[in-house]
Amino acid sequence: MQRWKLTLEYVGTNFAGWQRQIDVPSIQQSIEESITKFCQQDIQVTVAGRTDAGVHAIGQVCHFDLDYGDRPLDGFSLMKALNYHLLPHPITVVHAEPVHAEFHARFHATNKLYRYHIVQRPAFIVRDKGFVWHFKRPLNAAAMHEAAQSLLGHHDFSTFRDSECQAQSPMKTLDRLDITERPYDDFGGKEIIVETEGRSFLHHQVRNMVGTLTLVGEGKWTTHDLMQALYAKRRDAGGMTAPAEGLYLVRVDYDEE
Repeated sequence: MQRWKLTLEYVGTNFAGWQRQIDVPSIQQSIEESITKFCQQDIQVTVAGRTDAGVHAIGQVCHFDLDYGDRPLDGFSLMKALNYHLLPHPITVVHAEPVHAEFHARFHATNKLYRYHIVQRPAFIVRDKGFVWHFKRPLNAAAMHEAAQSLLGHHDFSTFRDSECQAQSPMKTLDRLDITERPYDDFGGKEIIVETEGRSFLHHQVRNMVGTLTLVGEGKWTTHDLMQALYAKRRDAGGMTAPAEGLYLVRVDYDEE
């Protein structure tokens, strides 16, 4: 029996999220069905972190155990085979590698990097529709970044926690929350990029933080208002939940073996 680690990239638009569900398409179901087609075994994969409906991934990680007998199998061959069976889904195995039997995609993760993309301009989004949050009103990215630094550290993030979150505790440690901007077009359009890192996050935490920070970007809130919302420890004290389509799971880190 060999344990395999997969690094995945996918477009989450037409999926009900990572987790397998009844009568709706999911990333997990597509991956497991591709493995079954490859080896004729029913195998369940374990993921580093479940993504919601509409959320994309560049570096999602999962693992599974495969009994392939005495036949040779390397990571490149497994990657090619699974990608063949994943077609035409917008999911690809970027890398496959054998790992030790104790490796766990979720419990051994030491850090996750999420990236959120906002395009701020009045004109409709065409090229990146479904991959960014189209925000028509002006945003001050520098003010958003300055305020965001007050969220760093170990806090009760109940204000940014979805009501259906299943985490046992709202206490999380936020290691990085950076906000930058760059030109999106030649006519004043801006792309605002939010990057945040931590060992784990609450359900909707990143999207709720982004939605709340846009209040700062619009000049409606100050850093003090953001801190008051954090200390309130109530979801209704925060801002809106940013749309799923702008969020990407970029990378999952593990300690070197």
